Amino acid sequence: MISIGIILGSTRPNRNGAQVAQWVQDLASHRDDATFELVDLLDHPLPHLDEPVPPMFGPSANQHTRDWAARIALFDGFVIVTPEYNGGMPGVLKNAIDHACAEWANKAVGFVSYGVSGGARAVAQLRTVCGTLGMADVSRPVELSLFTDFENHTTFVPGERHAATLTAMLDQVVSWSTALAPLRAADGLVGAAEARS
Repeated sequence: MISIGIILGSTRPNRNGAQVAQWVQDLASHRDDATFELVDLLDHPLPHLDEPVPPMFGPSANQHTRDWAARIALFDGFVIVTPEYNGGMPGVLKNAIDHACAEWANKAVGFVSYGVSGGARAVAQLRTVCGTLGMADVSRPVELSLFTDFENHTTFVPGERHAATLTAMLDQVVSWSTALAPLRAADGLVGAAEARS
């Protein structure tokens, strides 16, 4: 079965992202076409990129990078939950992405963003970064407003329409991750689904 990682892309104290990521996981857990697992960047502390050789050129000399690469290599696709900070994605999320290379390739990715304008600019940046890494970003993002989807800007109460949008996005992530499996196998990138077959 296809395995999808839900990456929580903020580590800020009092972050709203934990509520959003849990909502994604709760809705996804009712599906029977894939497994979903939360990957919280708080559980994977990485220094500012400290690799003497870029990850695209091979295995890292650093254990923390090898551990992170092994963690994400297990998944066939991703949903990235991200806030928008000052018109872009959080630095900790970009840093985590930059710590790996081949492990991202030929995997689908969808986005759930939140912010004063729904996080659209963070997603625009992520589309560029993910595309550069050979990921297939699906067309249906979920954009959440701090003004309408969070009570007092802190308690997540999503509008009803967002569940349908999230379901459509997850449909795409799962189907695209499945379709990309032969490319991952050809590159020797065996995700969870291929490892069990």
